[in-house]
Order: sequence, then structure tokens, then C-alpha cells
Amino acid sequence: MRSREYDLDFRDRATRVRAWGVGLLALGALLWGWCAVLLVTPYSVDEKPDDDYPRECASRLFTDRGTANEGLHSGDVCGDERDWPEALAVLGLSVPVSLVGVALFTTGSLSRRMSAHSEAMRELDKYTDAPRA
Repeated sequence: MRSREYDLDFRDRATRVRAWGVGLLALGALLWGWCAVLLVTPYSVDEKPDDDYPRECASRLFTDRGTANEGLHSGDVCGDERDWPEALAVLGLSVPVSLVGVALFTTGSLSRRMSAHSEAMRELDKYTDAPRA
């Protein structure tokens, strides 16, 4: 394979790696958004199956001894509907996804930049090595 063809193939691979990084970063952002929705939005709970009047519950994050932090032991069904471990699991899953996304994005971007730099250096060498007319 000639040098130029190899360089273009290398850049294509670097672009694909960077695109995977962007995709994983977007997935990490969606997981953060899902965690925020679980913690910030109010919700309703059916006390009985097919309940016509579900119980309205305050958000998990913005409640101060409200409906979301009590439990079934005190007769409240809101506390068990949205558990903290679910939100923290979503948040915990977003960390490795985001770290891998950052690593892939950085590797792809750096590979493209280094390839462009080496091509520019080859072009400069070609001009400096050319006979002076």
C-alpha cells in the first residue's frame, strides 16, 4: 500500500474511532438525563391495580420529608415506587460509558491531527528538498 493510501485509511479509521467516542458520550449524556428525570420529576403511584385516582408523589430530590421519602412502613406507597438505587445505578452506569467515550474521542481526534501534521511535514520536506531553480 502506498503512503498516501495508508494515510487516508488511517484517517478513516481514526474518524470511525472518534465517531464511536461521540456516540458513547451521547449515550452517557442520555443516562445522566434519565437520572435527572428520575430524581427531579414528580410522579404518580397506583395504590390498587387499575386505580382511577393514582396518588401524586413529590420528586425524589426536591422533597423535604415529603411523600417521596416515607416508606410502606408508614403507609405511604410513594417511597417504594422510585428507589434511590435505581437512579444511582443509572448514574453509575454512565461513568464507565462516558470514560470510554472520552478515551475513544481523544484517540480518534489525536490520530487525525497527528496524521495531518505528518502529511504537512512531508509536504514541507518535499519543498525544501526540491532543487532550487
